[in-house]
Amino acid sequence: MAEFRIEKDTLGEVRVPVDKYWGAQTQRSRENFKIGEEKMPKEIVYAFAQVKKAAAAVNVQSGKLSDEKGSAISMACTEIIEGKFDAHFPLSVWQTGSGTQTNMNVNEVAARRANEILAESGLTVTIHPNDDVNMSQSSNDTFPTAMHIAAVKGLAEQLLPALQALKSTLKLKEAAFNEVIKIGRTHLQDATPLTLGQEISGWRAMLEKDEKMITDTLVYLQDLAIGGTAVGTGINAEKNFGSKVAEKIHKQTGYPFRSSENKFQALTSHNELVHAHGSLKALAADLMKIANDVRWLASGPRSGIGEISIPANEPGSSIMPGKVNPTQSEALTMISCQVIGNDTTIGMAASQGNFELNVFKPVIIYNFMQSVKLLAEGMRSFNDKCAIGIEANLDIISGHVEKSLMLVTALNPHIGYEKAAQIAKFAFSENLTLKEAAVQSGFLSEEQYDDWVKPEKMI
Repeated sequence: MAEFRIEKDTLGEVRVPVDKYWGAQTQRSRENFKIGEEKMPKEIVYAFAQVKKAAAAVNVQSGKLSDEKGSAISMACTEIIEGKFDAHFPLSVWQTGSGTQTNMNVNEVAARRANEILAESGLTVTIHPNDDVNMSQSSNDTFPTAMHIAAVKGLAEQLLPALQALKSTLKLKEAAFNEVIKIGRTHLQDATPLTLGQEISGWRAMLEKDEKMITDTLVYLQDLAIGGTAVGTGINAEKNFGSKVAEKIHKQTGYPFRSSENKFQALTSHNELVHAHGSLKALAADLMKIANDVRWLASGPRSGIGEISIPANEPGSSIMPGKVNPTQSEALTMISCQVIGNDTTIGMAASQGNFELNVFKPVIIYNFMQSVKLLAEGMRSFNDKCAIGIEANLDIISGHVEKSLMLVTALNPHIGYEKAAQIAKFAFSENLTLKEAAVQSGFLSEEQYDDWVKPEKMI
């Protein structure tokens, strides 16, 4: 049978599971928001712990917090960052829109663990979650601060390395297939030739631009709301508290965070996250295109385009033996759809900053971090299980080039567009090769055709 202890807050007593480090306000949130299965991302919890650790250090320096309390809070926060207390952060995303309950969840767990550390050292002082861990802070400035810390770390440590790995693979494939001449396609119809390497270079260049756009957004996300406290005025915090905490967070994380110049903007607007997620939407759109191209080019194996082959990772059908499907492309395109949907949610939520505070913060950062995680893991899976194994089917590629009617484009400078079009239509209607139709048309000789229509000179 479950055992409980009694915790108190300003509303009275609350029963809390005896083995959990959270307190009364966290327990109330658990009971009041039994909504969905979406939990506050652990990245936000870790970012909050970075804020609490930095704030404690600044409060000690200013003389507002004792060395003993500051040290214990710092040690407790370090353990939270290390993931030792993951089981003690149970709250739903669907809670108060300022993230107050998650802030208090971190305050309560940090306070309880810090009190254990003090007791283990033989000290009798007691740390309070609000008075000590939350000193000089408000949920209204700490939650958006944690949002930006989590976003920067997620982009830099999860997403960009996965993007760079896929980009590197495509660069290798680009070089490997740079001499493989294939038929191009526009409007899903045959077009003039290019090389398979050139086609892949387009994919690689997309990722390079996406990488730059994502990297450029980091400068905006490095602005932190800390120091604004309740409404942006900084009430109950010393004048330079925000800049001092930002500098501590910079040293703790290695990222050049700084205190936002205008805390009123930082509490009620999330335009930086909207902008950053816009670059993730651009990446998702490009990944959709790349994954679709791969599955179209690999379609078949006998009734499709079949110009490339991709790894066979698992059986593709429960009824058709031997069928292999482009499952990595399918996963990546589904991820792209989710990210594009997340962008709509983030944009709408960010537009709802009423007066001094936006109260859609949890849903904004939940969707942002989901996009980061899905894109990072999706790209890594697509790279490792598909892109690395792409091979060119040379016989099929050369056959498509030989049969293409759009090689007739090479004749335009010699016989004109209209005569060239007549040859193409004649070849199609009579099921002739382009060369046969050209010679039969009387517009040019066989020797002229061989001299003028060279796919290798058309790329």
